[in-house]
Amino acid sequence: MSNITIFSKNNCMQCKMTKKFLEKEGAEFVEINIDDQPEQVEYVKSLGFAAAPVIQAGDMVFSGFQPAKLKEIV
Repeated sequence: MSNITIFSKNNCMQCKMTKKFLEKEGAEFVEINIDDQPEQVEYVKSLGFAAAPVIQAGDMVFSGFQPAKLKEIV
């Protein structure tokens, strides 16, 4: 299992769904809330994304609630 980082925002339903999915799978992850840590916004943009959640696990980076991709990283 890769180190998983979720870049999330407040009041983001897809962020909540992603975190709930990973918790149900027993996966450990680090959450970085870009509303609380706006200095992280430029990093997320540098990855090529503008919408939360952005999930980074090793070389894999994707956006949105995508159960199939989440299964690949747990």
